[in-house]
Order: sequence, then C-alpha cells, then structure tokens
Amino acid sequence: MNKKTIRDIELQGKHALVRVDFNVPLSSSATAGLTIGDDTRIRAALPTLEYLLGQGAAIILCSHLGRPKDGPDAKYSLKPVAGHLSMLIGRPVAFAEDCIGPLAEKAAQALQPGEILLLENTRFHPEEEKNDPGMAKQLAALADIFVNDAFGSAHRAHASTEGVAKFLPAVAGFLMEKEIQYLGAAVAAPAKPFVAILGGAKISDKIGVINNLLTRADTILIGGGMANTFFKAQGYPVADSLVENAALGTARELLAKGGTHLRLPVDVVIGDKFEAAAAHKVMPSGTIPAGWRILDIGPETIAGYARVIEAAKTVVWNGPMGVFEFPEFAKGTFGVAKAIAESGAVSIIGGGESVAAIQQSGLADKITHISTGGGASLEMLEGLTLPGVAALQDK
Repeated sequence: MNKKTIRDIELQGKHALVRVDFNVPLSSSATAGLTIGDDTRIRAALPTLEYLLGQGAAIILCSHLGRPKDGPDAKYSLKPVAGHLSMLIGRPVAFAEDCIGPLAEKAAQALQPGEILLLENTRFHPEEEKNDPGMAKQLAALADIFVNDAFGSAHRAHASTEGVAKFLPAVAGFLMEKEIQYLGAAVAAPAKPFVAILGGAKISDKIGVINNLLTRADTILIGGGMANTFFKAQGYPVADSLVENAALGTARELLAKGGTHLRLPVDVVIGDKFEAAAAHKVMPSGTIPAGWRILDIGPETIAGYARVIEAAKTVVWNGPMGVFEFPEFAKGTFGVAKAIAESGAVSIIGGGESVAAIQQSGLADKITHISTGGGASLEMLEGLTLPGVAALQDK
C-alpha cells in the first residue's frame, strides 16, 4: 500500500469530495416507496466518513447506482440513500438533485465543516462513463481534495473515479486502503500454503485470474458451473449441465498448464431439472446420465477441499460451488465457507455471490476480509492495475 490515505493530508476546514460505492439494491413498495435492500456498502464507508467529520472536513459524496440508460431515471436516484445514511451516521445528510452544475455547486458552497452532502447519481450524465474531462473538472470544482473509497468501482476509468484525480489531490479512504492491502498482499506476497477457490458459472470471466494464480497459488480448487466446462474439455459426459462451449479450448490449456495445482470435483450433486424441488443424487464427476445436470460439488469433494483449506495460511475465494440459492444444492458452498472459517488462515472473499453465501452461512465474522468489489477484486487477483487506484497520490 504505497498510496496516500486520508491520514496523510490536512482535512480541517476542507471540502472533501468522496467517491463512495453506494450502488445498493433498491426495492419499491406502494407504502414505503424506494427503500434500501442491503446496506452493506453504505456501512462499509462509515469509518472513512466518521474520520473525515472528526477531522473537521465537509463531505461531498458522489456515487453511481445501477445502469440508467438515457439520463436521469427516478428508479436509480440516490435520494433514498441520503435518508438511510443519515440514520446510520446520526446526523443530517443533505441531497443535491444533480452531481454537477448549478444545483450541485450551490449545495457544495453552502456546506459547513461537519456537514454531509450526497450528490445525485453520477451516471445520470453519459460523460461519467466516458471519463469526460469536462465533467471531472466540474466535480473537482466542488471540493479541495478527492477521497476515493469506492473500491468496487476502482476498475472503471470514469470521471468520478479516475478523471477527477487529475484536478484535485487524490487519496484513499479506509475501505480502499483495506482492499488494496489484503488483495494486494494475496497477489504479491501471500503466506504459504496459498489456496484459491474459484466458482461461479463461467471460465471466461476468470481466465486471467486463473492464469495469474497458477503462478502464485499452491492449489486452485474449482467448483460451480465453470467446473462443468473443465469436465467436458476432458471428454466427460455432462448431460444437461451448464457448459461454456466457447471456452473448451481455454479449459484444456488451463488444465495442461495447471497440472496437479488445479483441482476439480471428484463427485457432484446432480438434479433432473433446474429447480429447488428437483430430484437429486450424488454421482462421480465423469458419470452424469442423460437428462440430468450438475448443480453442486459432492460430499467427497467437500471433504477433500476442506482438507486442503485446513492446511492453508492464505485463502482467496471467489464464486459459489453450486446453485446455493436452492437448499439441496447449497451444501458445497456452505461446506467450503465452514472450512475457510475454521482454517485460521488469512481469508479473503470477493464477488457478490460469494459474499452473499458467507453472510447467509452466518460465518462472516470469521473471515479476515470480505471485499466490496466483485469485478475490481477479480482484476486485482488477475494482477491488473486498477485505474481508480493508480490515480491516487503515492506516499
């Protein structure tokens, strides 16, 4: 972690533009209107915000939410987040109906030390995703310093993540610092044995990650839908299982390169349909009958993976082992979660579904670090430079 943080700069009396990741799920009801579905990302920003307030700064928050297509869209407004943040932080949070222009400028100018302003969704302007210098300059004009605490968006070179750092002194918030420290250490200098666990549907999403980790990890444990593609690449029958046919060649290359470091399930749980109530049974990995599909790793695989995890000093996990939304096909994912929690290793979990699984398992407090960034954590594990991190000032 060679980037400056909010500890390294003078904050008293400053206006701090803070890029947060408040891209939270919103649910709508006739009585309550838009409400926050999961406030994990909002809570993750609180240590940074409380420190800035304690140092006498005025805080101007900016974030994106969702993927609005054609400008402002009420269902992607950050306004409900302002009220929720106010409740969490115990003080008023003002809201500006735009993130740049006269409304934002007037609200920012009126802001006093110890006060918080949340700007409207940055993606209501198409210039955001184009990393337009004009928009970045307008955002920068609202403040004296820029604090990036949005690790989940750090892999995007957008106006509010990378562009604004060209016009203001730019430093990391505490969440960004923590993400860089844990994920950076896992890639650069992990305590050994280092075990990576990769699941989810697609190999193509994780080619770079697997290639990078094969040079660093002692063992890579594979599960989820991506295991099916490896099985088919080996010539095993997979029947109706999810397979990424376009990645079969890549799977063969990774198997050849990985050798014994890349481990696949030895048994699987199969279902006769993709439903929670599907008939199910355990089968050896290479013997899937017609009309069935692989939906989880089997008990022998869970036990084998647990033994590998138990011996680890560093564990990184991204992607579930099966369709954990269905109870009968969740045993693999929750079994791996339990093994990680009991291992005593430095454990890092990233990716939305892995995070959801560890929280559902009730074991989140036993994990060293739960990453808030799915795509960003994958790119960091791939060894890529994240634009939002590169733009911060070096120590």
